[in-house]
Amino acid sequence: MDNKAIITEPKWKRWVVETTGPIFTPKLCQEIIGLSKTLPQAKGKASGNDAARESTVAWLPFNKMQPMYDDIDNFIQKTNRNHFGFGDIQIREPAQITEYIKGGFYEWHTDTSVDMSSEPAVRKLSMTLLLNDPSEFEGGELQIDGVKNTKLMKQGHATIFASFLQHTVTPVTRGVRRSLVMWFGGEPFK
Repeated sequence: MDNKAIITEPKWKRWVVETTGPIFTPKLCQEIIGLSKTLPQAKGKASGNDAARESTVAWLPFNKMQPMYDDIDNFIQKTNRNHFGFGDIQIREPAQITEYIKGGFYEWHTDTSVDMSSEPAVRKLSMTLLLNDPSEFEGGELQIDGVKNTKLMKQGHATIFASFLQHTVTPVTRGVRRSLVMWFGGEPFK
């Protein structure tokens, strides 16, 4: 993980931060992509809502990349302290490696469930990190409701946002988009 990554939070992005530098090196991104190919693959499902989704996912077990999980935890704790201030943020779910091939998409949705009783903890922060170089695909843009001028992500860069925000991944029109998606949660908001 590159500790030189800088986070920016323009005033018009009150619940969204984007890294201005990579938090994963290209080598680590490729390692995760390679590992994902050895893991069980499943059709991406929209949980807690009726949004349509076309993608393939694999779940990255904690014991396969524990140093990466430790680095991400430190990064998110700092990001939360500096930008969000949510209480009790922890990694409670394994990372999802998501692959969108041509035609793949995810309609507008949130990462929280309306039925909070079905979750052991409330998702408070979501993170999407681009694993492959954006020259390898077209489309597949992460868009967050209320955020204007979303920049095109670069390999190893991440966008962190409040999980209750509506967001979408636009259809991929060429190539394959690969990302690492994680959620950080805790006790319900007070």
